[in-house]
Amino acid sequence: MERPIRVLVAKPGLDGHDRGAKVIARALRDAGMEVIYTGLRQTAEQIVNAAIQEDVDCVAMSILSGAHNTLLPKVVELLNGENASDILVLGGGVIPDEDIPFLKDKGIREIFTPGSPTQAIIDYIRENVKR
Repeated sequence: MERPIRVLVAKPGLDGHDRGAKVIARALRDAGMEVIYTGLRQTAEQIVNAAIQEDVDCVAMSILSGAHNTLLPKVVELLNGENASDILVLGGGVIPDEDIPFLKDKGIREIFTPGSPTQAIIDYIRENVKR
């Protein structure tokens, strides 16, 4: 029997609001995925270390602080440095539409902004996790 998809839900930077991340974590868990929630105010290094230690298939980061163009690509860069480029990296939160192409160019596979249906996130992860 195949193990469930493992997702690390993280809040990078100084952002202190995690309601959205908790909603996503719960939805993923209800969909049968194993969810590891790292809590608030995580550095890129902490997120990558947790992702490696927990052997996750996906890192889903929620950010509202405006530091998305710095912090999200840093996580991808560090994962690549750990030979973990097979981990699916997603972003979400308050991210302006004009910043999304830059983030995707830096390796964030998809961005989910406020109002994105949780089912769309679940489906995207299921369709794009490398097994």
